[in-house]
Amino acid sequence: MADSGKKKAAGLPLPLMQGLHGEFYRHCAAGRLSFQRCSDCGRWRHVPREICPACSSWNWSWEQSSGRGTVYTYTIAERPMHPSFAERCPYAVAVVEMEEGVRVLSQVVDCPPSELEIGAAVTVDYLSVGPERTGANDRQGEEAGDAGASDSEGIVLPVFRLA
Repeated sequence: MADSGKKKAAGLPLPLMQGLHGEFYRHCAAGRLSFQRCSDCGRWRHVPREICPACSSWNWSWEQSSGRGTVYTYTIAERPMHPSFAERCPYAVAVVEMEEGVRVLSQVVDCPPSELEIGAAVTVDYLSVGPERTGANDRQGEEAGDAGASDSEGIVLPVFRLA
């Protein structure tokens, strides 16, 4: 992946790049925050799943988000919940409500936790966090049945910045 301005972080617990969750993170790696949208009732949804929770339709597509939202709520972690977060404490874990109505659990970066406010306007950014985990012994690269897509630099997570 060419240098696209994405920040890097190492040593964090990472999601598995399988199924619909893997598709979500591959959109992020391509610089697109995308969510599923029901083709029948138009409802946006996150976390990814096969069926619409509003109308039970199986018809959906990935659609790109505006990337804009507001801080719905947050908490400040004073103690690490995982050893990889020890040097980051204190840090804020935020739920961002996107313009499309879905909520995303993430972080607001470059903002001291003590200055974060509910209702603050934010925009998406991306954080590259290390080698891709595909399951099956956590091998890197192409994994059978994983749509063949792999970001050689690893998983890219959506994070947010104050607008």
